[in-house]
Amino acid sequence: MTFQSITNSQARRIALKAQGFLPQRRDLKRVDQRHLSTVFAQITQLQVDSVNILDRAHYLTLFARFGAYDRSFVDKALHAVGKGSKQKDYFEYWGHEASILPIELYPALVWRMERAKRHEGVWGKLSRFAKENPDAVEAVYRAIAERGPLSISDLEPSRGHSGSWWGWNDNKIAMEYLFWCGRIVAAGRTNFTRYYDLPERVLPQEILTTPALGEADAHRHLMALGARAHGIGSEKCFRDYFRLSSKEAQRALRDLVEDGIVLPVEVEGWNDQIYMHKDAALPARARCQALLAPFDSLIWNRPRIEALFDFHYRIEIYVPKEKRRFGYYVLPFLMGDRLVARLDMKANRQEGILEVFAAYGEPQIDLLKVADALAQELSLMAEWMGLGLIRVGPKGDLAPALGQAVDRQQA
Repeated sequence: MTFQSITNSQARRIALKAQGFLPQRRDLKRVDQRHLSTVFAQITQLQVDSVNILDRAHYLTLFARFGAYDRSFVDKALHAVGKGSKQKDYFEYWGHEASILPIELYPALVWRMERAKRHEGVWGKLSRFAKENPDAVEAVYRAIAERGPLSISDLEPSRGHSGSWWGWNDNKIAMEYLFWCGRIVAAGRTNFTRYYDLPERVLPQEILTTPALGEADAHRHLMALGARAHGIGSEKCFRDYFRLSSKEAQRALRDLVEDGIVLPVEVEGWNDQIYMHKDAALPARARCQALLAPFDSLIWNRPRIEALFDFHYRIEIYVPKEKRRFGYYVLPFLMGDRLVARLDMKANRQEGILEVFAAYGEPQIDLLKVADALAQELSLMAEWMGLGLIRVGPKGDLAPALGQAVDRQQA
Protein backbone atom coordinates (compact mmCIF):
# COMPACT_ATOMS: atom_id res chain seq x y z
CA MET A 1 0.00 0.00 0.00
CA THR A 2 1.33 3.45 -0.92
CA PHE A 3 0.80 5.97 1.86
CA GLN A 4 0.60 9.71 1.45
CA SER A 5 3.78 11.30 2.82
CA ILE A 6 3.40 14.40 5.00
CA THR A 7 6.04 16.64 6.55
CA ASN A 8 5.98 17.39 10.25
CA SER A 9 5.25 21.06 9.47
CA GLN A 10 2.22 20.03 7.42
CA ALA A 11 1.08 17.72 10.23
CA ARG A 12 1.25 20.63 12.68
CA ARG A 13 -0.95 22.80 10.48
CA ILE A 14 -3.44 19.98 10.02
CA ALA A 15 -3.58 19.52 13.80
CA LEU A 16 -4.00 23.24 14.49
CA LYS A 17 -6.81 23.47 11.95
CA ALA A 18 -8.56 20.46 13.46
CA GLN A 19 -8.29 21.95 16.96
CA GLY A 20 -9.94 25.23 15.99
CA PHE A 21 -6.87 27.49 15.83
CA LEU A 22 -6.96 28.08 12.08
CA PRO A 23 -8.18 30.46 11.02
CA GLN A 24 -7.84 32.44 14.24
CA ARG A 25 -11.06 34.07 15.41
CA ARG A 26 -9.49 36.86 17.47
CA ASP A 27 -11.17 39.63 15.46
CA LEU A 28 -14.76 38.60 16.29
CA LYS A 29 -16.80 41.50 17.62
CA ARG A 30 -19.06 39.11 19.50
CA VAL A 31 -18.85 35.39 20.19
CA ASP A 32 -22.29 33.79 19.88
CA GLN A 33 -23.83 30.32 19.74
CA ARG A 34 -22.67 29.76 16.16
CA HIS A 35 -19.04 30.22 17.14
CA LEU A 36 -19.40 28.05 20.24
CA SER A 37 -21.06 25.31 18.18
CA THR A 38 -18.25 25.48 15.62
CA VAL A 39 -15.60 24.96 18.30
CA PHE A 40 -17.48 21.99 19.77
CA ALA A 41 -17.89 20.53 16.29
CA GLN A 42 -14.10 20.68 16.00
CA ILE A 43 -12.79 19.70 19.43
CA THR A 44 -15.93 17.88 20.70
CA GLN A 45 -15.31 18.53 24.39
CA LEU A 46 -13.95 21.02 26.90
CA GLN A 47 -12.12 19.58 29.88
CA VAL A 48 -13.33 20.93 33.22
CA ASP A 49 -10.87 21.25 36.08
CA SER A 50 -11.17 22.72 39.55
CA VAL A 51 -7.75 24.43 39.61
CA ASN A 52 -8.38 28.17 39.57
CA ILE A 53 -4.89 29.62 40.01
CA LEU A 54 -5.33 31.56 36.75
CA ASP A 55 -8.83 30.74 35.55
CA ARG A 56 -10.97 27.64 34.99
CA ALA A 57 -9.53 25.42 32.29
CA HIS A 58 -12.53 25.48 29.94
CA TYR A 59 -12.67 29.28 29.99
CA LEU A 60 -8.98 29.40 29.06
CA THR A 61 -9.42 26.83 26.29
CA LEU A 62 -12.05 29.06 24.71
CA PHE A 63 -9.92 32.17 25.26
CA ALA A 64 -7.08 30.51 23.35
CA ARG A 65 -9.37 30.25 20.33
CA PHE A 66 -11.57 33.35 20.64
CA GLY A 67 -9.54 35.85 22.58
CA ALA A 68 -11.62 38.15 24.80
CA TYR A 69 -15.19 36.84 24.76
CA ASP A 70 -18.26 37.46 26.88
CA ARG A 71 -17.97 35.02 29.76
CA SER A 72 -21.61 35.54 30.75
CA PHE A 73 -22.71 34.18 27.37
CA VAL A 74 -20.59 31.04 27.87
CA ASP A 75 -21.90 30.60 31.42
CA LYS A 76 -25.48 30.81 30.19
CA ALA A 77 -24.82 28.39 27.33
CA LEU A 78 -22.86 25.83 29.34
CA HIS A 79 -23.80 26.20 33.00
CA ALA A 80 -27.36 27.50 33.40
CA VAL A 81 -29.08 25.64 36.26
CA GLY A 82 -32.69 24.60 35.88
CA LYS A 83 -35.22 21.82 35.56
CA GLY A 84 -36.80 20.63 32.36
CA SER A 85 -34.54 22.56 30.00
CA LYS A 86 -35.66 21.76 26.47
CA GLN A 87 -32.90 23.91 24.99
CA LYS A 88 -29.95 22.26 26.73
CA ASP A 89 -27.18 22.00 24.14
CA TYR A 90 -24.41 20.62 26.36
CA PHE A 91 -23.97 18.20 29.22
CA GLU A 92 -21.18 17.20 31.60
CA TYR A 93 -19.75 13.72 31.77
CA TRP A 94 -16.55 11.72 31.51
CA GLY A 95 -15.06 12.29 28.06
CA HIS A 96 -11.29 12.70 28.08
CA GLU A 97 -11.65 13.55 31.76
CA ALA A 98 -14.50 15.48 33.36
CA SER A 99 -15.76 17.37 30.33
CA ILE A 100 -18.48 19.50 28.78
CA LEU A 101 -19.84 17.80 25.65
CA PRO A 102 -22.51 18.46 23.00
CA ILE A 103 -25.84 16.99 24.07
CA GLU A 104 -26.12 14.87 20.93
CA LEU A 105 -23.13 12.86 22.14
CA TYR A 106 -25.06 11.54 25.15
CA PRO A 107 -26.26 8.30 23.46
CA ALA A 108 -22.64 7.49 22.55
CA LEU A 109 -21.58 7.54 26.22
CA VAL A 110 -24.41 5.55 27.81
CA TRP A 111 -22.22 2.40 27.55
CA ARG A 112 -19.79 4.05 29.98
CA MET A 113 -22.65 4.71 32.39
CA GLU A 114 -23.83 1.10 32.14
CA ARG A 115 -20.32 -0.17 32.83
CA ALA A 116 -20.13 2.10 35.88
CA LYS A 117 -23.30 0.48 37.23
CA ARG A 118 -21.41 -2.82 36.99
CA HIS A 119 -18.45 -1.20 38.78
CA GLU A 120 -16.34 -1.23 35.63
CA GLY A 121 -14.17 1.70 34.56
CA VAL A 122 -14.87 3.64 37.77
CA TRP A 123 -12.32 4.97 40.24
CA GLY A 124 -11.69 2.22 42.76
CA LYS A 125 -12.70 4.24 45.81
CA LEU A 126 -16.06 5.19 44.28
CA SER A 127 -16.77 1.59 43.41
CA ARG A 128 -15.75 0.25 46.82
CA PHE A 129 -17.82 2.83 48.63
CA ALA A 130 -20.90 2.07 46.50
CA LYS A 131 -20.53 -1.68 47.08
CA GLU A 132 -20.05 -1.28 50.81
CA ASN A 133 -22.62 1.50 51.37
CA PRO A 134 -25.58 0.92 49.01
CA ASP A 135 -28.03 2.49 51.47
CA ALA A 136 -26.00 5.71 51.64
CA VAL A 137 -25.88 5.90 47.84
CA GLU A 138 -29.63 5.40 47.58
CA ALA A 139 -30.27 8.01 50.27
CA VAL A 140 -28.40 10.59 48.21
CA TYR A 141 -30.30 9.54 45.09
CA ARG A 142 -33.67 9.92 46.91
CA ALA A 143 -32.72 13.37 48.19
CA ILE A 144 -31.92 14.54 44.66
CA ALA A 145 -35.07 12.93 43.28
CA GLU A 146 -37.19 14.67 45.90
CA ARG A 147 -35.48 18.08 46.06
CA GLY A 148 -33.16 18.45 43.07
CA PRO A 149 -31.30 20.23 41.63
CA LEU A 150 -28.94 20.01 44.61
CA SER A 151 -25.28 20.69 45.24
CA ILE A 152 -23.23 18.77 47.76
CA SER A 153 -23.70 21.60 50.29
CA ASP A 154 -27.49 21.21 50.03
CA LEU A 155 -27.33 17.74 51.58
CA GLU A 156 -27.25 17.05 55.28
CA PRO A 157 -23.64 16.48 56.39
CA SER A 158 -22.87 12.78 56.23
CA ARG A 159 -21.93 11.08 59.47
CA GLY A 160 -19.10 9.14 57.90
CA HIS A 161 -15.97 10.38 56.20
CA SER A 162 -14.01 8.17 53.88
CA GLY A 163 -10.61 9.73 54.43
CA SER A 164 -8.63 12.55 52.87
CA TRP A 165 -9.54 11.95 49.24
CA TRP A 166 -9.60 15.53 47.89
CA GLY A 167 -11.58 16.32 51.04
CA TRP A 168 -14.62 14.41 49.76
CA ASN A 169 -17.14 13.24 52.36
CA ASP A 170 -19.44 10.24 51.90
CA ASN A 171 -22.24 12.27 50.28
CA LYS A 172 -19.82 13.63 47.69
CA ILE A 173 -18.50 10.15 46.91
CA ALA A 174 -22.06 8.84 46.54
CA MET A 175 -22.95 11.76 44.25
CA GLU A 176 -19.96 11.15 42.04
CA TYR A 177 -20.74 7.46 41.76
CA LEU A 178 -24.36 8.19 40.82
CA PHE A 179 -23.13 10.77 38.30
CA TRP A 180 -20.72 8.27 36.73
CA CYS A 181 -23.59 5.76 36.43
CA GLY A 182 -25.81 8.35 34.74
CA ARG A 183 -28.49 8.01 37.41
CA ILE A 184 -28.05 11.71 38.10
CA VAL A 185 -26.67 14.38 35.76
CA ALA A 186 -25.20 17.84 36.06
CA ALA A 187 -28.05 20.34 36.04
CA GLY A 188 -25.61 23.23 35.73
CA ARG A 189 -23.12 25.23 37.74
CA THR A 190 -23.11 28.43 39.78
CA ASN A 191 -19.68 29.86 40.64
CA PHE A 192 -18.33 26.48 39.52
CA THR A 193 -20.44 24.60 42.08
CA ARG A 194 -22.09 21.71 40.26
CA TYR A 195 -25.80 21.00 40.82
CA TYR A 196 -27.24 17.54 40.25
CA ASP A 197 -30.67 16.38 39.21
CA LEU A 198 -32.40 13.46 37.51
CA PRO A 199 -31.78 13.00 33.77
CA GLU A 200 -35.47 13.26 32.92
CA ARG A 201 -35.66 16.70 34.53
CA VAL A 202 -32.57 18.10 32.79
CA LEU A 203 -31.94 16.46 29.43
CA PRO A 204 -34.14 17.09 26.38
CA GLN A 205 -36.75 14.39 25.85
CA GLU A 206 -35.53 13.67 22.33
CA ILE A 207 -32.09 12.80 23.74
CA LEU A 208 -33.50 10.54 26.44
CA THR A 209 -35.62 8.67 23.90
CA THR A 210 -32.78 8.27 21.39
CA PRO A 211 -31.53 4.67 21.55
CA ALA A 212 -28.10 4.37 23.12
CA LEU A 213 -25.34 3.23 20.80
CA GLY A 214 -24.10 -0.29 21.35
CA GLU A 215 -20.56 -0.51 22.67
CA ALA A 216 -18.96 -1.35 19.32
CA ASP A 217 -20.83 1.44 17.50
CA ALA A 218 -20.06 3.88 20.31
CA HIS A 219 -16.35 3.11 20.15
CA ARG A 220 -16.31 3.59 16.39
CA HIS A 221 -18.11 6.90 16.76
CA LEU A 222 -15.81 8.16 19.53
CA MET A 223 -12.69 7.05 17.67
CA ALA A 224 -13.94 8.88 14.57
CA LEU A 225 -14.50 12.02 16.66
CA GLY A 226 -11.03 11.67 18.17
CA ALA A 227 -9.56 11.37 14.67
CA ARG A 228 -11.47 14.41 13.44
CA ALA A 229 -10.46 16.48 16.49
CA HIS A 230 -6.80 15.55 15.96
CA GLY A 231 -6.88 15.74 12.17
CA ILE A 232 -3.83 13.52 12.12
CA GLY A 233 -2.36 11.13 14.66
CA SER A 234 -1.78 7.58 15.83
CA GLU A 235 -4.26 5.06 17.19
CA LYS A 236 -3.00 5.97 20.67
CA CYS A 237 -3.77 9.65 20.01
CA PHE A 238 -7.31 8.93 18.85
CA ARG A 239 -8.24 6.59 21.69
CA ASP A 240 -6.74 8.84 24.35
CA TYR A 241 -9.17 11.59 23.32
CA PHE A 242 -12.03 9.68 24.98
CA ARG A 243 -9.91 7.42 27.20
CA LEU A 244 -10.83 4.23 25.32
CA SER A 245 -9.17 0.86 25.87
CA SER A 246 -6.57 -0.34 23.40
CA LYS A 247 -8.39 -3.51 22.31
CA GLU A 248 -11.69 -1.76 21.61
CA ALA A 249 -10.00 1.22 19.97
CA GLN A 250 -7.96 -0.95 17.62
CA ARG A 251 -11.05 -2.82 16.51
CA ALA A 252 -12.87 0.47 15.90
CA LEU A 253 -9.91 1.90 13.99
CA ARG A 254 -9.80 -1.08 11.64
CA ASP A 255 -13.45 -0.42 10.79
CA LEU A 256 -12.78 3.27 10.23
CA VAL A 257 -9.90 2.51 7.88
CA GLU A 258 -12.03 -0.01 5.99
CA ASP A 259 -14.83 2.57 5.66
CA GLY A 260 -12.42 5.28 4.49
CA ILE A 261 -13.09 7.53 7.50
CA VAL A 262 -9.38 7.60 8.35
CA LEU A 263 -6.51 7.10 5.93
CA PRO A 264 -3.05 5.67 6.70
CA VAL A 265 -0.30 8.20 6.05
CA GLU A 266 3.40 8.63 6.71
CA VAL A 267 4.66 11.61 8.69
CA GLU A 268 8.25 12.75 8.73
CA GLY A 269 9.95 11.80 11.99
CA TRP A 270 7.08 9.76 13.45
CA ASN A 271 7.71 6.10 14.22
CA ASP A 272 4.10 5.01 14.86
CA GLN A 273 1.62 4.23 12.13
CA ILE A 274 -0.18 7.52 11.53
CA TYR A 275 -3.69 8.14 10.23
CA MET A 276 -5.43 11.23 8.88
CA HIS A 277 -9.15 11.92 9.04
CA LYS A 278 -10.73 12.06 5.60
CA ASP A 279 -11.99 15.61 6.21
CA ALA A 280 -8.71 16.96 7.57
CA ALA A 281 -7.55 20.15 5.87
CA LEU A 282 -4.02 21.44 5.30
CA PRO A 283 -3.83 25.25 5.64
CA ALA A 284 -1.17 26.99 3.58
CA ARG A 285 0.19 28.79 6.63
CA ALA A 286 -0.36 29.13 10.37
CA ARG A 287 -0.56 32.52 12.07
CA CYS A 288 -1.52 31.43 15.53
CA GLN A 289 -1.02 33.23 18.81
CA ALA A 290 -2.39 31.73 22.02
CA LEU A 291 -1.51 30.78 25.57
CA LEU A 292 -2.63 27.21 26.21
CA ALA A 293 -4.06 26.08 29.53
CA PRO A 294 -2.50 22.85 30.83
CA PHE A 295 -5.83 21.13 30.10
CA ASP A 296 -6.26 22.43 26.54
CA SER A 297 -7.18 19.58 24.20
CA LEU A 298 -4.34 20.48 21.82
CA ILE A 299 -1.81 19.33 24.42
CA TRP A 300 -3.60 16.44 26.16
CA ASN A 301 -1.41 13.75 24.64
CA ARG A 302 2.18 14.49 25.69
CA PRO A 303 4.00 12.08 23.31
CA ARG A 304 1.99 13.56 20.43
CA ILE A 305 3.08 17.09 21.40
CA GLU A 306 6.71 16.01 21.50
CA ALA A 307 6.41 14.42 18.04
CA LEU A 308 4.52 17.36 16.52
CA PHE A 309 6.15 20.35 18.19
CA ASP A 310 9.38 18.97 19.67
CA PHE A 311 8.06 20.33 22.98
CA HIS A 312 8.41 18.35 26.22
CA TYR A 313 5.57 19.29 28.55
CA ARG A 314 4.37 17.95 31.89
CA ILE A 315 1.88 19.37 34.38
CA GLU A 316 3.74 20.06 37.62
CA ILE A 317 0.77 20.96 39.84
CA TYR A 318 1.19 17.76 41.86
CA VAL A 319 5.01 17.89 41.88
CA PRO A 320 6.60 19.11 45.15
CA LYS A 321 7.62 22.75 44.79
CA GLU A 322 11.33 22.07 45.15
CA LYS A 323 11.19 19.53 42.30
CA ARG A 324 9.29 21.65 39.77
CA ARG A 325 11.26 22.52 36.69
CA PHE A 326 9.12 25.35 35.27
CA GLY A 327 6.43 26.17 37.84
CA TYR A 328 3.01 25.35 39.24
CA TYR A 329 0.58 26.43 36.50
CA VAL A 330 2.55 26.60 33.26
CA LEU A 331 1.02 27.62 29.94
CA PRO A 332 2.76 26.86 26.63
CA PHE A 333 2.71 29.72 24.12
CA LEU A 334 1.64 28.89 20.57
CA MET A 335 3.08 31.25 17.97
CA GLY A 336 2.76 30.57 14.27
CA ASP A 337 2.78 26.78 14.12
CA ARG A 338 5.24 26.22 16.99
CA LEU A 339 5.19 26.08 20.77
CA VAL A 340 7.88 28.64 21.47
CA ALA A 341 7.74 29.43 25.19
CA ARG A 342 6.11 28.58 28.51
CA LEU A 343 4.94 30.85 31.33
CA ASP A 344 4.21 30.11 34.98
CA MET A 345 1.19 32.30 35.70
CA LYS A 346 -1.36 33.30 38.32
CA ALA A 347 -4.26 35.73 38.56
CA ASN A 348 -3.62 37.84 41.66
CA ARG A 349 -7.22 38.95 42.02
CA GLN A 350 -6.74 40.72 45.35
CA GLU A 351 -4.24 43.15 43.84
CA GLY A 352 -5.66 43.12 40.31
CA ILE A 353 -2.42 41.79 38.81
CA LEU A 354 -1.75 39.15 36.19
CA GLU A 355 1.40 37.53 37.55
CA VAL A 356 4.06 35.92 35.37
CA PHE A 357 6.37 34.21 37.84
CA ALA A 358 8.64 32.72 35.19
CA ALA A 359 9.06 32.82 31.40
CA TYR A 360 11.11 30.30 29.46
CA GLY A 361 11.80 30.29 25.74
CA GLU A 362 12.42 27.26 23.57
CA PRO A 363 15.85 26.84 21.90
CA GLN A 364 16.66 28.96 18.86
CA ILE A 365 13.69 31.35 19.12
CA ASP A 366 13.89 35.07 18.55
CA LEU A 367 13.50 36.20 22.17
CA LEU A 368 12.51 39.77 21.30
CA LYS A 369 9.92 38.73 18.72
CA VAL A 370 8.39 36.13 21.04
CA ALA A 371 8.40 38.60 23.95
CA ASP A 372 6.53 41.23 21.90
CA ALA A 373 3.87 38.69 20.86
CA LEU A 374 3.53 37.44 24.43
CA ALA A 375 3.13 40.97 25.76
CA GLN A 376 0.21 41.47 23.37
CA GLU A 377 -1.37 38.19 24.50
CA LEU A 378 -0.91 38.97 28.18
CA SER A 379 -2.45 42.42 27.69
CA LEU A 380 -5.49 40.86 26.04
CA MET A 381 -5.81 38.26 28.79
CA ALA A 382 -5.44 40.78 31.61
CA GLU A 383 -8.13 43.02 30.15
CA TRP A 384 -10.46 40.05 29.64
CA MET A 385 -9.93 38.92 33.23
CA GLY A 386 -10.44 42.42 34.63
CA LEU A 387 -6.86 42.71 35.90
CA GLY A 388 -5.30 46.14 35.63
CA LEU A 389 -1.60 45.29 35.68
CA ILE A 390 0.82 42.65 34.38
CA ARG A 391 3.84 41.84 36.55
CA VAL A 392 6.72 39.77 35.15
CA GLY A 393 9.12 38.12 37.59
CA PRO A 394 12.83 37.61 36.88
CA LYS A 395 12.87 33.84 36.56
CA GLY A 396 13.57 32.25 33.16
CA ASP A 397 15.65 33.14 30.12
CA LEU A 398 12.72 34.90 28.43
CA ALA A 399 11.79 36.99 31.49
CA PRO A 400 14.04 40.05 30.85
CA ALA A 401 12.83 40.56 27.28
CA LEU A 402 9.22 39.88 28.28
CA GLY A 403 9.41 42.29 31.19
CA GLN A 404 10.65 45.05 28.90
CA ALA A 405 7.95 44.31 26.29
CA VAL A 406 5.25 44.40 28.97
CA ASP A 407 6.62 47.67 30.37
CA ARG A 408 6.38 49.22 26.91
CA GLN A 409 2.78 47.98 26.62
CA GLN A 410 1.84 49.43 29.98
CA ALA A 411 3.72 52.73 29.62
